[in-house]
Amino acid sequence: MTTDHPGTTSGDLLKGFSLEMTGKDIPALQAAAPSLPPGTPVNVTFLGNEDLSMRVAAAAAVKEAGLHPVPHISARRLASTGELDGFLEALVQVGSGSHVFAVGGDPTEPMGPFPDSLSLITSGRLEAFGVNTVSIAGYPDGHSEIEADALWSALEAKNAALRERGFEGEIITQFGFDTVPVLDWLTTLRERGITLPVRIGVPGPAGIKRLLGYARRFGVASSAGIAKRYGFSLGNLLGTAGPERFVADLARDYDPARHGEIKLHFYTFGGIKTTADWVATHR
Repeated sequence: MTTDHPGTTSGDLLKGFSLEMTGKDIPALQAAAPSLPPGTPVNVTFLGNEDLSMRVAAAAAVKEAGLHPVPHISARRLASTGELDGFLEALVQVGSGSHVFAVGGDPTEPMGPFPDSLSLITSGRLEAFGVNTVSIAGYPDGHSEIEADALWSALEAKNAALRERGFEGEIITQFGFDTVPVLDWLTTLRERGITLPVRIGVPGPAGIKRLLGYARRFGVASSAGIAKRYGFSLGNLLGTAGPERFVADLARDYDPARHGEIKLHFYTFGGIKTTADWVATHR
């Protein structure tokens, strides 16, 4: 798949992609593994309906499949520093603790001493257990509960903390249906002096109703115009939609000099194997 932009194609953007799984998705991961390039990063969620054993087992399964585990750590879900230490130690035991994704998490009020991902990064606990790479979150479409200025201030603080503590880092963005705010956000990011590589969040192929449900849950813009550009209609929710147009539009308008280093991160709303097969077909 080629585009008018010299040097960048949809296939280029699909190199080095990552994707996401939950603690319940081990069988699905094992089914999809033959379709995934060795070393593909796989993020393991930190949800309220999962426990430590599920999260660790999923991270271990990623490692055993020859892929690269990126366990999430949800700051506001941690009841104590001891709980954080226990999770990190368990990840070390299964060889899956060098790279984590530090995120604030869904709870409005923290359950323990960590109010946000910055407090995790600056706690000293991550490097104490051998973490050397930390992914952090970005929100090109904004956040329904956080003002834009506060989002930028937090991102700049986390970027500085990663650098000061010697961590490698990257930004993983919330998914969206429109490449325009993504590219505008990337431009602003680089103008603010943040040079971290960015993984652009992309919805894997899934039912339209499911995609819109997740969009509402996470505050992702999904107007009729945006839906049409992405490739579906709000008037027909019975079909499925994939990210072909999104990835092609991103490749067409992506300027490495302006937007910096980017890769893609797939949210597997329609299933891990469905997403892996889609990427394999379009690479």
